[in-house]
Amino acid sequence: MLARTPGISLIVTVLFILGGCASAPPAETGVNAVSSAHPLATQAGLKALESGGNAFDAAIATAAVLAVVEPYSAGMGGGGFWLLQQPDRSTVLLDAREKAPAASTRTMYLDDNGEVHPDKLSINGPMAAGIPGQPGAFVHINEHFAERPLRANLDDAIRLARNGFRVDEHYRARAEWRVDVMRRYPATRETFLVDGDIPEPGTLIRQPALADTLETLAKEGWDGFYAGDVARSIVDDVRAGGGIWQIEDLQDYTVVERRPVVIDYEGATIWTTPPPSSGGIALAQMFGMMRERPFADVYPDTPANDPVARAHYLTEVMRRAYRDRALHLGDPDFTDIPVDHLLDTEYLAKRMRSVEPGQATTSQSLEGEFSGGNHTTHLSVMDAQGRKVSATLSINLPFGSGFLSEQTGVLLNNEMDDFAIKPGVPNAYGLVGGEANSVEPGKRPLSSMTPTIMESDEYMAIIGTPGGSRIITMVYLGLLDVMDGRSAEQTVAEPRFHHQYLPDAIQHEPDTFTPQQQAELEAMGHSLKDVGRQYGNMQLILRKPTGETTAAADPRGIGQAVVKPVR
Repeated sequence: MLARTPGISLIVTVLFILGGCASAPPAETGVNAVSSAHPLATQAGLKALESGGNAFDAAIATAAVLAVVEPYSAGMGGGGFWLLQQPDRSTVLLDAREKAPAASTRTMYLDDNGEVHPDKLSINGPMAAGIPGQPGAFVHINEHFAERPLRANLDDAIRLARNGFRVDEHYRARAEWRVDVMRRYPATRETFLVDGDIPEPGTLIRQPALADTLETLAKEGWDGFYAGDVARSIVDDVRAGGGIWQIEDLQDYTVVERRPVVIDYEGATIWTTPPPSSGGIALAQMFGMMRERPFADVYPDTPANDPVARAHYLTEVMRRAYRDRALHLGDPDFTDIPVDHLLDTEYLAKRMRSVEPGQATTSQSLEGEFSGGNHTTHLSVMDAQGRKVSATLSINLPFGSGFLSEQTGVLLNNEMDDFAIKPGVPNAYGLVGGEANSVEPGKRPLSSMTPTIMESDEYMAIIGTPGGSRIITMVYLGLLDVMDGRSAEQTVAEPRFHHQYLPDAIQHEPDTFTPQQQAELEAMGHSLKDVGRQYGNMQLILRKPTGETTAAADPRGIGQAVVKPVR
């Protein structure tokens, strides 16, 4: 175990295993590969690899550029989860999730009548922001895993923040969602808008204050953000804007090394996120339910690729996992999570016994009382020696809280909305939560971020995506596609559907089901909701035992995936 350093807390969670371990292909790959949501970030990661860095250096360089050129997705004012794997498959999950400020209370987002405040304080403005983990993740990874100086890994991000990047239609579309909130705050309006309007394509966005903050982080490390001038300045800005941060909130922040959830399913070993991400346990439950009652047991005379039967079966699996997410999951440092019960084979088998081949299960009929982004970004990296990184990073909704710290250039997250603001009341993604995910000082809100690595005798995959509450099901469907032999390009482009227990509906992209398939699902009792757009931005690196490595960036976004042989 690593030695403790200031601001670092090392905690190990339970290792969850379903079945036996798969033998893995050789660790050395002979290629460098980077897939991210923006070409400038992908190129920064490749440059780090070609300049003597490893996959961990490249991940920092990629994420730092994303923090500059994707202000709508992630940044220094947010956090995330980093799955880091060495060539010997030793794997750690770095939890850099945001934490609630010390002055937080469980009723802070309710009005005098106990209802959710009409100003949506958990979404808009500095009250919505948790204490960021992104700067701490950069420092920790660089000190313990990387090979280059932090300054070298932040150099491209500093340059782009100071000199600027060009607005594209992707930027404009996300600004459209949040422009009214962005107009409220002078620093945000001046930096990311033009005369209060969404910038035209090609407009240069400069962030000199953010460049200075990145310079300070590169020079001073941990104290360059969580202490000293930067910390004082950001707290001053937050409090001037009506927020509740204190300097002690930054000084007390920790990143946490956690042992990942490990799932073995039909010869594949899957490493993924433990709480406070809900992704790992949800995936373990879903694959566990499939093990206890496979598709062929529900549909003995139906081909496994039948689109209606497959959608019905997987929807019922998703529904049950998300029900348990809502009831039981939260920050493991504050909540006793009944992991053994949730992953018990008898329990999972019982959950699946009520699945009928031609009839939807209503969510409200599932036993048990319930009381109680739309944007993010993802990067996948692999180096020639076999090191791998799968990282999902977020400030929650596009442009986070909409509040920019003028002195530091840091755009604040609105991750506090990921808490159960009021038990049983849905958040911005329609997710409900209970007591396990209530607001408490120093607590990390439950997340859906699910960076994942999977290996078997037939493939190795580094996968992840943004998408709010739909992240887990996108990764789930993506893993199933890889298992079924689909290519990287096919996997990231597949039409998507999702069920999250409540609301009780299959959410789907416009072209996922034909009219006939929709009619058949509705005849079973399913409600369908066309979300009216494509969602997600998956980044995937896929390697075969032959040594063939491919990578794909989701065609829904503007990202870039590159594989380069190492000479």
